[in-house]
Amino acid sequence: MHLTKEDIQNLERIKRLNLINSITGIKPANLIGTVSNEGMTNVAIFSSIFHLGSNPALLAFMMRPKHEVRRHTYENIMQNSVYTINHVGQSFIEQAHYTSAKFKSDESEFEKCHLTEEYLYDFKAPFVQESHLKLGMKFLEAIPIKLNNTLMIVGEIQHLMIEDRGVDEKGHIDLGQLETAGISGLNSYYRLQKVAQFPYARPHEVPDFSKADSK
Repeated sequence: MHLTKEDIQNLERIKRLNLINSITGIKPANLIGTVSNEGMTNVAIFSSIFHLGSNPALLAFMMRPKHEVRRHTYENIMQNSVYTINHVGQSFIEQAHYTSAKFKSDESEFEKCHLTEEYLYDFKAPFVQESHLKLGMKFLEAIPIKLNNTLMIVGEIQHLMIEDRGVDEKGHIDLGQLETAGISGLNSYYRLQKVAQFPYARPHEVPDFSKADSK
């Protein structure tokens, strides 16, 4: 298959959406938990969370244009400046997926999708009890992306909770051990399995790959 820019623009809308959302490969599957000033909780699935830096420990995620989807997550973060990020586990993929449904503002996805609210370390936003890796986040900045009217939400990690079986003494996280799921596109889910681990790459330590190719 070869598609030009014009070919992509002329694709049927749903086919274009599925194709372009899948081409980056496997993305992280996370649930973002928030609460409003009135105490109404919200949890929604996101696949756009990414690392910005480790000192300070910053993560970001993308939010779609306001006119396309409801913005309960954004509104709650703006009210309270805190939110949680929770890895989606293989045992509750279906419940996590259906948090993307357009529930009413007075309906909690925790209740509708049978996920369990958990409050830890006096943190105001709810964690997902079922998750094996959870982050308590403090909102820092919302950066508008003018090209497509999206927002990049930047936050700093305040709490990090990982089950012991999923992290080694050097801090490497094994997502397979944690049974974390990944997403392709908007609705295809994958198991993750660690297949290799290599040392930090230094020029003088690069293997002679030409010898491997000659075998």
